[in-house]
Amino acid sequence: MTAPEPVLAPVAARYAWWLGLPAERTSVRDVPPEQVWAMPVVLRLEKSAPPARTPLLEAAASAAVAVCLHDNSLPGGPWYDAVHTWTSGHIRKVARRARGVHWEAVQSLPGVTVEVEGAQVRALVPCRVADLPREVSRLQISGSDLPADQPQAAAADLPLLLLNPGVTMSAGKAAAQVGHATMLLAALLYPADLAVWASRNLRCAVRVASPSQWARVTATLTDPHGAWEEQGLVAVRDAGFTEVEPGTVTVVARWEPTA
Repeated sequence: MTAPEPVLAPVAARYAWWLGLPAERTSVRDVPPEQVWAMPVVLRLEKSAPPARTPLLEAAASAAVAVCLHDNSLPGGPWYDAVHTWTSGHIRKVARRARGVHWEAVQSLPGVTVEVEGAQVRALVPCRVADLPREVSRLQISGSDLPADQPQAAAADLPLLLLNPGVTMSAGKAAAQVGHATMLLAALLYPADLAVWASRNLRCAVRVASPSQWARVTATLTDPHGAWEEQGLVAVRDAGFTEVEPGTVTVVARWEPTA
């Protein structure tokens, strides 16, 4: 009997193929909306004290990949079937906002909460959109935006996630995209590098790229394997469900091994 594959194996297998598709073929409309599998990503947005945008995105990026790497997502674990079913199809996340008692309610659902500089995000185990728990389905998707902030220089020992400077995304949309990026990194990393990252609690730095920086990193993407092997670069290419055009590269993540 063949041993079950890790939940991120399908993501790694499809990576270069997905980047090579013509833009129009990345538009996914072949599944009824209620049958789509998605990972709910719940952003804590208290009305009286909203978090800064960058820490919120960094928390979202870490929370999404933490669900995939959790012991419960290993073969035989209670989350494995759901997470593997999701990663074997289109990797969709839906960000929702919560505050007060609604935020507290989602803490009882299977998932991982990450806090960065006071910003909190809980990524939940994926399910069909039609099967969302009521604690999640009642949460709003719209209104999950935050103003731009001015983060300090990114720490050199963390993966760097660069957002496309030419695309406007709400905080909710950007949270989903950086979560895709950390999943790709985890899927492609060697086990030793993944262990180093895990020892740092899967933290990362999220920054908006300058136009020149974006042009430089995206110039390598015509050869996805070479970009990863030679420069540690991986890209997120959106399917165009919401906010951006199908085929848009929204995030480029960079992994730089440390000595």
